[in-house]
Amino acid sequence: MSKIKSAYASILTEVGEDLKRDGLRDTPQRAAKAMQFLTHGYEQTLEQVVNNAIFESDSEEMVIVRDIEMYSLCEHHILPFIGKCHVAYLPSGKVIGLSKIARIVDMYARRLQIQENLTKQIADAVSSVTGGLGVGVIIEAQHMCMMMRGVGKQNSSMTTSSMLGRFRTDINTRNEFLTLAKS
Repeated sequence: MSKIKSAYASILTEVGEDLKRDGLRDTPQRAAKAMQFLTHGYEQTLEQVVNNAIFESDSEEMVIVRDIEMYSLCEHHILPFIGKCHVAYLPSGKVIGLSKIARIVDMYARRLQIQENLTKQIADAVSSVTGGLGVGVIIEAQHMCMMMRGVGKQNSSMTTSSMLGRFRTDINTRNEFLTLAKS
């Protein structure tokens, strides 16, 4: 963490700040801790996050978890993008513990990302641990790199989706998910 702290000290100095100023004295240390927290997904694996919370089940009906809060940093500007994620899957003999879906979202979101890749990573991970017949993921997010800089569009948002298995091949399954995700 000392290298991250030094890097923040250099950045603050380069933008013209005085690190001896009262409000900035501990900022490099605080910023380093914040960056470590915001990117702690690199320290996690899918196996650790799921922690064997896969259970046998006769259910074959769609499981959907909506409105999972999501916070990430774009890999292009290291600015936040914030939104919500909807995840659905069709079980095939196994279900995953409910909180594990949100933990999977967090693990991948807490890495430098682009939303398109994040959406696919979540879908692939849920598919791999559940062995389900299909997975659908939708992310809706606002990007600070578009709002705070550049084009400066305050009310814009981005929606991405990843559909695997029956969510891709069966229009009825896809439509059921899309309808439930909106309600």
